[in-house]
Amino acid sequence: MWTIHTVTGINPDPRYNEHFGGYGLGWGLNDIKGNLQVSHTGGLPGMLTSVTLIPDLKLGVVILTNTESGGGLLFSAVQQTIIDRYLGLDNQNWIEKYSQYLQARNNTADSVVTKVWQTVASAKNTAINPADYTGLYEDKWFGKMEVFMKGNELWIRALRSPKLNGPMRFYKANTFAIKWEYQDMNCDAFALFGLDENGKAQSIKMKGISPNIDFSFDFQDLDLHRVKE
Repeated sequence: MWTIHTVTGINPDPRYNEHFGGYGLGWGLNDIKGNLQVSHTGGLPGMLTSVTLIPDLKLGVVILTNTESGGGLLFSAVQQTIIDRYLGLDNQNWIEKYSQYLQARNNTADSVVTKVWQTVASAKNTAINPADYTGLYEDKWFGKMEVFMKGNELWIRALRSPKLNGPMRFYKANTFAIKWEYQDMNCDAFALFGLDENGKAQSIKMKGISPNIDFSFDFQDLDLHRVKE
C-alpha cells in the first residue's frame, strides 16, 4: 500500500493529464495519464541514479549513470523517452530539449560565477583586519568551523568535513568568497559575517556561489556563531 500525501498548487501538465504531486515515505508521487507514478533519485560525486515505477502498467525504469551535475537531465531524457513509448505518446526529442535547457542554464550560472570572481579580483587590495574574523564558529547541527591565517591568507575549514577547507577572498561589505580545495563538484560558497559594534565577526551565514550548486550542499542552513574563548 502506498502512503500518499498530496500537495495543492501543482501546475497540471496536459501532456500527462497530471492532477496531483506529493511525497510519500521518501518517494515522489504523481499521476500520469491516470496512473500512479512513484519515483526517486539519488547520487554521489560521479554517480547519479533514478528509479521510476508505474505499478498499473507494471513498468519500472531504473537508470544508473557515471555522471554528476547536468547528468540528472540525461537520465530525465532517457526516462521520459521510455515512459512516453509505453504511454503511446509522440516523440518529444527529450535529449535535444534537455540539452538546450542545460546549455542555457550553464551559460547563466557561468556568467554569475565569473562576475563574482571578477569582483573578488578587483577587491584584492581592500584593507581588512584578519584578527576580526579568525576564530572558531559553531553550528549546532554541523559542528565547528575555523577561520584562520595560512600564510598571508584567511582560510576556513570544517572540523567534521576535512574536504571543506580553502582560502577566503574578500568579496564586498562583510562577505568573502571561499574557493574550496575540493573541486570535484561545483560548491564554492559565500561566507557572510555578522559583525558586532566594533567590527569583530560574531557569526557566519553561508550560501552557494553558483545558481547550479547541488541541492545537497545546504550551506544556507548553517547558522555559525563564534565560540567564546
